[in-house]
Amino acid sequence: MRLIVVSGLSGAGKTIALQTLEDLDYYCIDNLPVKLLQPLVQEILSREDGLFRNTVVGIDVRNFMDELENFPSVLADLQDSGLAVEILFLQASDNTLLKRYSDTRRKHPLSEDGVSLLEAIQEERRLLGAIAAHADLLIDTSHTNVHQLRELVRNRLHDTPLGALSILFESFGFKHGIPAHGDFVFDVRCLPNPHWQPHLRALTGRDEAVVAFLEQQPEVKHMLADLQGFLETWIPCFDKGNRSYLTIAIGCTGGQHRSVYMAEALANHFRKARPHVMTRHRELG
Repeated sequence: MRLIVVSGLSGAGKTIALQTLEDLDYYCIDNLPVKLLQPLVQEILSREDGLFRNTVVGIDVRNFMDELENFPSVLADLQDSGLAVEILFLQASDNTLLKRYSDTRRKHPLSEDGVSLLEAIQEERRLLGAIAAHADLLIDTSHTNVHQLRELVRNRLHDTPLGALSILFESFGFKHGIPAHGDFVFDVRCLPNPHWQPHLRALTGRDEAVVAFLEQQPEVKHMLADLQGFLETWIPCFDKGNRSYLTIAIGCTGGQHRSVYMAEALANHFRKARPHVMTRHRELG
């Protein structure tokens, strides 16, 4: 049986994640009280037809407060029984969530008289902290649209077999903020910048002209070799620790040239030995 717990902040994309997995034939239950998680698992395991062997449970702040605080012990009991449990947690910045609520005019589940929307968001973040702390895969959707989120959920959860390590190399621009979900974050702003070459400015790190320019720079070759060596040393430690997801974020100033090139080069290198390697370029859309 594969059990995926989907949780996260209201407005961060939990419903989209659940709908994506439901479309992929997972049995999905939204807003399940934490205290019912163990009885549900026992019921599913008792079935001989295996009908619900891929189950997704949505848990959010609409639970009772004491049940949310008890989540770590419930999770430990499930893991002690030998069940493989994966936790996906979705989050976004306060400013992003404020804008999304303003655009949709939805009511936050914790909003009430005397409580501002920002205070409700921050309280929800605190209440869900116990779940976020145990997340196997954390996705920050501040810079992610609906279609990108669906693709991330499908590629990282559905297309990667249970027990395999999914590695994502993600490029980003520091001027737009550091991804909150990066396990490793590398800064390549010290490398020569194609932006200052007029004929390269409108291109990206995927274009041949930019690749050729960067590969002519000794500093780029040196940093690429250093990052390959570092990751070749430490990625196997994540395998030994039974990690399922690893995100390696690489940033330059705008997220268009150097970080994109480096993410692609590293992904191509590690694909030679690992089947579940993917790239994402946050600022390229």
